[in-house]
Amino acid sequence: MNARDAILQRLYQGREQQGGFEPPASDFSVLQRPHWNKTKKLERFVQAMSPVHGEIHSTSRDNWHLLLQQLVRDKGLRNLWIGNGTPHGSFLADHWQLEQVPLLQRTQPVNEWKDELFNDVAAALTGSLGAIAETGSLILWPTPAEPRVMSLVPPVHFVLLDSDRLYATLHETIQQEGWAKNGMPTNALLISGPSKTADIEQTLAYGVHGPRELVVLVLE
Repeated sequence: MNARDAILQRLYQGREQQGGFEPPASDFSVLQRPHWNKTKKLERFVQAMSPVHGEIHSTSRDNWHLLLQQLVRDKGLRNLWIGNGTPHGSFLADHWQLEQVPLLQRTQPVNEWKDELFNDVAAALTGSLGAIAETGSLILWPTPAEPRVMSLVPPVHFVLLDSDRLYATLHETIQQEGWAKNGMPTNALLISGPSKTADIEQTLAYGVHGPRELVVLVLE
């Protein structure tokens, strides 16, 4: 018997003497907490996102477009990119009143207008799958109508968040959205604030690798 076989034999004997190795019982209770009501979830979401320069506004489901137009005007944005064919994009196009600020709707592949995208697009509007209150994170599920680049390239990113889809934890999100049954999104994004980075001297800068402003409109 060589050394390798001797070692394996001792391991097998030890396992038999101990009755075999059994994995511990799974306990996901730590992932299921805390149990917050809707008001507490919103408070926690604001508390977690605000310190990292996330801008949050509460509005109604019927008048969010009015608030959005006011914010676009106040920020001096020259245009706004919206998803072509999305319900909120179509609604906004029908109710847009800022003639001096054109809405951009693009159906061609991004690589066919990337120069305009990187140099001229001032802001983008997307919907969201929901949000996680515990970490102050938005959940985006990119689609062909609202590709991932909408949340990465424009300097200002506006996001619509349905207050009924604000979850306490990621565990609750997975349960309530039925990801185990219906399938997980192929490219889910968790966004906890505008793009930020720091240099070797720990000087924090915003907007270096993505939007410098993240503006969330919570639909009550």
